[in-house]
Amino acid sequence: MVKSMTGYGRAQESLEDCDITVELRSVNHRYYDCSVRIPRIYISMEEHIKSRVQSKVQRGKVDVFVTIEHKEGSDIDIQFNPRIAQAYVISLNKMREMFQIEDTIDLMQLARMPEVFTVRQKETDDDTLLRGILSALDEALEGLDSMRVREGENLVADILAHAQVIEENVSEIENRSACVLEEYREKLLERMKELIGDAGIDENRILLEAALHADRVAIDEEVVRLRSHIGQLRDMLRKGGTIGRKLDFLIQEFNREANTIGSKVSDVAISGLVVDIKSEIEKIREQVQNIE
Repeated sequence: MVKSMTGYGRAQESLEDCDITVELRSVNHRYYDCSVRIPRIYISMEEHIKSRVQSKVQRGKVDVFVTIEHKEGSDIDIQFNPRIAQAYVISLNKMREMFQIEDTIDLMQLARMPEVFTVRQKETDDDTLLRGILSALDEALEGLDSMRVREGENLVADILAHAQVIEENVSEIENRSACVLEEYREKLLERMKELIGDAGIDENRILLEAALHADRVAIDEEVVRLRSHIGQLRDMLRKGGTIGRKLDFLIQEFNREANTIGSKVSDVAISGLVVDIKSEIEKIREQVQNIE
């Protein structure tokens, strides 16, 4: 199948302590290019992400956005130190007996004592996080791929429609070129009559001149090649795959043949048809730029 280089995909993955969101955006590009935006502390995972993207995308510029949001309190670890708390209680009781203080030990006051509670940032398990990111990435890639396939189908339909117009114009050029030679022979004959009259006209010379002119303006080879290129275009679109760059080269050959036909033939009608063909070729070229 033919795929467009333009697409979008998004997916989420929820872990015990965080939510992961992965977004993918791709646009047309001459080669493959992937950039990843991820929190700096997880930059080591970038190559894993790029490798996974490249397994699905062969051509185009892909931007990957990875967002990691920790759930409320999930990244905080509070630890109670009973030995330190016990030491405070013993010391406070000694102070009360020593100084005969009747006050009692308050729980909240004890909790505020240094080192009774320690608050630490939880360390995220990198392996678990990477699996979560890649899981979300795979789902986002499926969405991206589906969109690229749909866009590719639209591109193929549009390109084939323009190719059909080109083929019809080529048929008209073939029909018209046969008439052009006969018109040239008749004009040449009329001009000779005007100059020297009927008596001195050499029919063989007229035929020779007409033959020489036909050789100069012959476009049979160009027409055959142009038809062949149209056939190749249809065949490549039918087979699909990563054909964008091949199509780009093929369209250059379309232009070359159209230009040659235009330069050989001075007929106004054929020149108009050549202009129409070149216009359709340009429309195909624009669409080909979006094919993977």
